[in-house]
Amino acid sequence: MTNLLDRYDELLAVALSDDRRLKQLLAGQGRVVLAIDGLQPDVGHEVLWVIRDCLSGEVLLAKSLLSARQEDLAELLSQVRGAVGVPVVGVVSDGQHSIRKAIAKALPGVPHQLCQFHYLREAARPIYEADRHAKKELKKKVREVRGIERSVEGRSDPEAEGIRGYCSAVRSALTDDGRPPLEASGLKLHDRLQAIAASLDRVEEKGGCRVHCSGSRG
Repeated sequence: MTNLLDRYDELLAVALSDDRRLKQLLAGQGRVVLAIDGLQPDVGHEVLWVIRDCLSGEVLLAKSLLSARQEDLAELLSQVRGAVGVPVVGVVSDGQHSIRKAIAKALPGVPHQLCQFHYLREAARPIYEADRHAKKELKKKVREVRGIERSVEGRSDPEAEGIRGYCSAVRSALTDDGRPPLEASGLKLHDRLQAIAASLDRVEEKGGCRVHCSGSRG
């Protein structure tokens, strides 16, 4: 991760050196909405702070700092405000207190909004907790999949291959998590297990794999 951040710093330094292109772009849109966030590879490492224009998508400044002090972040914001040559009409960030205070100091009077993702995550927290509990209960119902796989070890007949395929589908469903709050992993697991159960029902209706597959469905 540290190597990737170092390479990112180098590439970004080259891109930002062409300030004429950036100033022409920003002058054309007439304003900027800043987004500020930091990335720390591990505890004790420097934090890479990135300030980006939300309207153009351009990175305006990236700098590694040893801390996230209000004074240091305010200095970064002041540098960007002086360099862009157009009004800063808004700022977006997470709820970190040092960031809030830095914005108030460096950009007084400029509207500041918390990131929509953070708003959504907090609003969806009760749903996330319920979904996580539901996923835990669903996992309990298919925990015997390993025992079913053992029962057909050493066999290569079509029925055994079919059973192994269904077991594999169950394992895949268990490990394919969603990304909260936009994707509920419990609901995703429920839908996949329902699809597997429906497939088993169709196989059973045709008279195939009756005993073993019924057990895996249960």
